[in-house]
Formats: sequence, structure tokens, C-alpha cells
Amino acid sequence: MSGVNGSAQVKIQLQTKNPELQLPQEIGPILVRTGLKRLELSRLVNNLLEATQPVPLQFLINGQFLRTTIDDFLTQNGISAETTLTVEYVKALIPPQTIASYEHDDWVSSVDILSSPQQSRILSGSFDGLIRVWGMSSDLLATGTGHSSAVKSAKFISPTQVVSSSGDRTLRLWKYEDTDIGTASLTPTLELYGHNASVDSVAVHAPSSRMLSSSADHTVGIWSTRKSDAPAAQEELIPVSNKRRKITPTAKPTATRGPLSLMSGHASQVAEVCFDETDATIAYSVSWDHTLKTWDLATSKCVDTRTTPQSLWSVCHLPEKSLVAAGTALKHITLIDPRVSAQTVSAMTLRGHTNAIVSIARDPKSSHQILSGSYDGTCRIWDLRSVRNDASEKIGEEVFRIERDAVRQARKLGTRFEGGVKVFGVAWDAEVGIVSGAEDKKVQIDSQA
Repeated sequence: MSGVNGSAQVKIQLQTKNPELQLPQEIGPILVRTGLKRLELSRLVNNLLEATQPVPLQFLINGQFLRTTIDDFLTQNGISAETTLTVEYVKALIPPQTIASYEHDDWVSSVDILSSPQQSRILSGSFDGLIRVWGMSSDLLATGTGHSSAVKSAKFISPTQVVSSSGDRTLRLWKYEDTDIGTASLTPTLELYGHNASVDSVAVHAPSSRMLSSSADHTVGIWSTRKSDAPAAQEELIPVSNKRRKITPTAKPTATRGPLSLMSGHASQVAEVCFDETDATIAYSVSWDHTLKTWDLATSKCVDTRTTPQSLWSVCHLPEKSLVAAGTALKHITLIDPRVSAQTVSAMTLRGHTNAIVSIARDPKSSHQILSGSYDGTCRIWDLRSVRNDASEKIGEEVFRIERDAVRQARKLGTRFEGGVKVFGVAWDAEVGIVSGAEDKKVQIDSQA
């Protein structure tokens, strides 16, 4: 049964986890040509299902998507055509479509989503120093002013609380309130001082009332979302202008606090930090010093360091896979298993971007997919089952590419978009979809619905 020319046959056992697509139990292993590709297999399964409306399908063999002929897959993976292949079929992924864009006055550095079946909200941070909350009809609901430099990161802590970080070296907490008349308010409640350089990212874990920050001062900060738990801020870190404002009778004072801890260990700018999603006492940080560090937050100690050949600019924990995804300055994402020997740095590499990867988010509905945003002006969706073996490493390939809407519109008109399109921040939500902020001064929403 040699599959050299794809004319031989191989026995396959079709199966699916989707109850809507189950084949009758009496259909056992069947013989198919090894020259078949995905579309031909999809037609075969739809015929067996007797589907009146064909369902586009994809196929997995040994946990990997079939991207070639069966013959090529067998050859590349060293599988004999004499074996019975178990082939899992799933509904094909749907390409995302742009459904809305929200205009800003400056570059959009950060995005986050407060998801609700009733009224979802989008939070954006901008280089103009403002944070904004948007409704799902492109309506601007609230604006938060107070930062004296670009907002680098902004997150919802809860439906009523927001945190932002800035190039002005501070984090700020805000009270968020929706009104009955279709507007909302953002009221500053706490100014957090501790870093002595730009605070470039913030992560939140609402159940423990804890936040993390990463800074250009080479440290990772641990903070409380509750004023009563936080220590006083060091007086020398509070700008003189802020102290004067606080004693001015006409100015409403905003409380100041300091960090619970500042963790040192990185040798350069800490680009981003995130919580371990299964254990909130563990955190991961990535730095321009080429390292991913694992932190024990209970002791404020670094417990593991992985060194890569390139600067790391973004990080995301993938709990179901027990992996950490790190975006690099050299255009790829490296997936790291922090549980294995430090000598094994990368478990998989995702290649396709053409510039640095500065933001990563995971699919809220699938343990297999992640989203990345890059200075190349695109967001890309990756499926960890879409992989090929290349020499000594596994290479993941994108499944969808999302361009900025302005670039697509210019192409339709036969012109070129002249503005910058660097993507700075991405978020992914089951209700809202994919949200990204970029150099084109827009928040863009793309949906796979």
C-alpha cells in the first residue's frame, strides 16, 4: 500500500466530538485513496451524513490538522499506510469579519472587554493620555482624564472598577458607573506610585484583589485593588504638582498608595506580565533582556528563568495546554512549557508575522487558538493543531489574518493607506469577538459570528 503517488489506499476510522455531526454507529473503518485532501474528505463525510446543507469540515490526525494529502501526511510523520488512521472531523473555522471601528484622537495602545449578554463594554487606552469606555453601537460612554502621559495599558477589574497604567509612571484606579440615560462615568479613586519609569502593562485578578504591573524600570509590581490593603506611597515619588493639587481647597483629592511589592530580577525593560490562570499566586513576565520569568507572588521571588535568543515583548498563559506564549521582537511567538527542564525552552514556534509581536490573547471558547497583534499591522489567529515539523522544532502556522479596515478599504479603491497601522493591543471575548487597537487611531472589532 505504498502511497508514493497517492493512488494507494489507507483505512480510516472517522470520528467527531460534535453530537450534531455523528455518523451512524454501523459505519466502521473505510478505505480511501491516500491522495485525498481536506475538501474531498469533507465531501465524503457530508455524503455519509446525508447532509441537505453541506457543512465545511476540517480533519485532525494525531491532533494535527490535515493540510496536505493523506499520503504526504503519512510520509512527513513516518506513519505506515498499513495502519488504520483515526481521523477526527470538526466544523471548519469561520474567517472573522470587521463589524465596527471606533475613532480616537491618537494611537490606541490598549483594549479590554467587559462582556455581558445585556450590555457589553469596550475599554480603550490611548497615547493622548485618556481612557475611554464604549458601547457596542460605537457610542462613547465615558472618558477618564488624569494621566499626564500616554496610557500604556487599561483593564476592567470588575463591572464597576477599571485600572490604567501610563508613561507617567503611575497606575490609576477608576470607579465606573453606567447611567439610565445611555451614558456612563469614570471617576478616579486611587493613584498608585512605586515605579520610577513607564508602566507598560497591567494584569488583574479580581478574586484576590491583586494587580500586576511591568515597567521600564526593570521591575514587576504587585498591587492591591483595595485602598485599605495598600501601603502608603513614598512621598518622593509623588510629583510636586500632585501634592499641591491635593491641598488646593477647590480640588477633590485622590488618595495615593504604593505597591505591596516590587520584584527585581530582569536586566532590562519588562514588557508585559500576566497571572497564571490556574494559580493566582504565580505570575509570568517577559523582558527585552530575552527572558521569561516565573514569580512566586507569595514570596515575591523569581522561581524560574527561561532565556531565549531574542527580546520578548508580550506574554499570555494558556492554562489548558500548560504553556506560556511569548511574543518576540523577531516576528514569531514561542510557546514555553514552564514545567519541563529549563534546557528545553520552546515547545512550539508560531511563524508568519513580519514584525514584533506586542500583544497576545487566547480564544475564550477553545483551548487550541490564540490571537496575536503585531507592529506589522495585522492580527493573526493561530490554531495549535495547525502545525508542521521542521527539523528539530514544531512550527505553527496562522489560520486567519486580520488586516486593519482602512488598509482593506484603500486596497478596494486601488490606493494605498498612508497612515501607520501598528497594532498595539488585542482582546478576545466570546460575546463581542476580537478587539484590537492600533496606530490608525481606531479600535476595530472583528467577529466570527
